[in-house]
Amino acid sequence: MYNNTAIYIFNRLVRLAILFFILYLIFTNFGTFLMIIGVIFFVIAFLIYNFKKKMQANSFKFKFDSSNFQNGYNGQNFNFNDFKNFNQSDFQGFANAPRFDEVTKAKEFFGFTHSPTKEEIKKRYKELARKYHPDINDGDDVKMKELNHFRDVLIKTVE
Repeated sequence: MYNNTAIYIFNRLVRLAILFFILYLIFTNFGTFLMIIGVIFFVIAFLIYNFKKKMQANSFKFKFDSSNFQNGYNGQNFNFNDFKNFNQSDFQGFANAPRFDEVTKAKEFFGFTHSPTKEEIKKRYKELARKYHPDINDGDDVKMKELNHFRDVLIKTVE
């Protein structure tokens, strides 16, 4: 990796040297050559400066001012007490929603080809629980754990 990087950098330097040499041959007066290189440098620097300035002017700047919320935001009454018990509520959020492939695996495990109702899930769960119970399967509880997991996944999609 290092060897390829060194070769690449050397190749670029050789190309740049050839370009400067050709420019020097075109403008045989060395002073003129240096002035042209200087002008090119300042034009590039000016373009970069203006581009950065334009990007900063168009960027979104967020400024939090708590007075907006204390006095009501945009004419609306905002009350922090409305959110006092937010973390204790039963809101599960989108992060806890089961993934599509997980739902598909759960349907295959339960043997559903359609979106089941809560009653169908409960009925099929009882049948499979009798089949995969660890007492029946000589203490192997892997299938029972999968069954419980997939039941939870399907119940989340129904609710």
